Amino acid sequence: MDDLPDIGVSFGDKIFHFSAYCLLTYLWFSAFLYSFKFKKKQAIFLAFIVSVIFGIIIEVLQDTMTVSRTLDVCDITANTLGALLASTALWFKKGLHVKNY
Repeated sequence: MDDLPDIGVSFGDKIFHFSAYCLLTYLWFSAFLYSFKFKKKQAIFLAFIVSVIFGIIIEVLQDTMTVSRTLDVCDITANTLGALLASTALWFKKGLHVKNY
């Protein structure tokens, strides 16, 4: 494994960003759908937009408000792809059917 070239990207960090934004988008979707009573398509769209904008704002704040962190376009990309995957999965997900006994 030591023979692999270092390309300067920590993939573990990107996988975490991707996973976190999948979860964040799902949580926003749930809030918009169940708490705020938006329709499903509207809740998915808003969850995606809010998650992506939140990710961009956090990255910009890291760059402008701290001395130890910097803006990373790869983090923004991982965040956006995570939100996109969650949104796509929610879009194609059929309703959950629970049996009554």
